[in-house]
Amino acid sequence: MTSAVLGVDGCPGGWLGARLAGDRVDVLVAASLSDLVRDAGPVVVVGVDMPIGLPDSGAPRVAEALARRRLPPGRKSSVFPTPMRASCEATTWTEANAANRAACGRGLSHQAFGLTRKILEVDAYVRAGPPFAVVEVHPEVSFAALDPDCVVSSKKSADGRAARVATLEEAGLVLPPAVRGPGYAVDDLLDACAVAWTARRVVRGEAEALPDPPEVFSDGIPAAIHV
Repeated sequence: MTSAVLGVDGCPGGWLGARLAGDRVDVLVAASLSDLVRDAGPVVVVGVDMPIGLPDSGAPRVAEALARRRLPPGRKSSVFPTPMRASCEATTWTEANAANRAACGRGLSHQAFGLTRKILEVDAYVRAGPPFAVVEVHPEVSFAALDPDCVVSSKKSADGRAARVATLEEAGLVLPPAVRGPGYAVDDLLDACAVAWTARRVVRGEAEALPDPPEVFSDGIPAAIHV
């Protein structure tokens, strides 16, 4: 039986996958999440850097609050509140911003609105009932679990990239060249690798769920960030 896992991150080309089998990471890119997972071949866990389990109204998810506690000062803002379901289903930022404000009293950033199509794609994929676990992972929180110092510098900077590469290699991952590829940037690749590291921890029973037990909203999907 395979023990391979897949770490997934959104990228300009659609979706970037880091397939981790043993300690070796292989890279895939596909326009859709379903195509990416299909192309990856047999896997036992898929980790995704997107919210899974969307709130309907009220306070932000507990997952985000707990995840921010795992990050050093100055880096906590990389974990932003998950959009309310109604705002994800809106077609324009103006509509989404109004829907989010109506649901929880907070507006929606343009950055968060830019992720709503992918959030709904993951939502639909999970609801379809794939024959393996699909878990939410935040790569910066995973990197911080490996080494809090490696997330002090931005992942967009040369120092930040080098620190994250070194941290993944120290964790035993055999990485592909940390370079820009067709449809993805270097930080997309490193994020996907960190997600794959956590997905492997899920297989081994080593991962934590933030919170544990997860929250559940009206969609019935457990909402927790795994580390």
